[in-house]
Amino acid sequence: MKARPPAPPPPEIDDSAVDSELDQISQNIAAVQQFYKREERKLSRSQRLLERISRFIGQPAFAGIVLIFVAGWVVANVVLRELGLTEFDAAPYFWLQGIVGLSALLTTTVVLGKQNRLAQLEVQRAHLDLKVTLLTEQKAAKLIDLLEELRRDLPNVKDRHDSDAAALKQAMNPDLVLAALDERGEPDGVPKPDVALDASGSG
Repeated sequence: MKARPPAPPPPEIDDSAVDSELDQISQNIAAVQQFYKREERKLSRSQRLLERISRFIGQPAFAGIVLIFVAGWVVANVVLRELGLTEFDAAPYFWLQGIVGLSALLTTTVVLGKQNRLAQLEVQRAHLDLKVTLLTEQKAAKLIDLLEELRRDLPNVKDRHDSDAAALKQAMNPDLVLAALDERGEPDGVPKPDVALDASGSG
């Protein structure tokens, strides 16, 4: 039985490339953290209070507290009735219904306030994603243009016309894309991002 040849040694890892990649990851994470910190600093005291209340309402313990409160309210009235005393809220518990209704209204207001703020953050992230996508597309178009120029200049490479490369090296015009979206018709309530600031680099 023939012996197997020794396995090739693992490729050497360039420490400088790894360090550079880690630095880029750290910078990206730091940029995201700074973005959220800036948004947190913009919150008013009332908004911060609503955020704390909203976090508490979203916990399972809040549902348990509500159930215990309602059950205790009903049991207390039943016990008073059985003892022959005056109930503070006789069935069908109008006071309890009012308290629960008011609590539901306040809870809905708090949750909607937080959802509105999160929706604004989502719109900002969508705008940022679109701008990054446009910048990436412009860089890709520039790279294709440089490769085509290099192919024309190299003497040992046959020069030929590539219609696909000629089309891809033209960066996308954001105004034309928005115009096409407007012609198709976008659903109501969908914000149209402002991309005019990044259109100057196309070409």
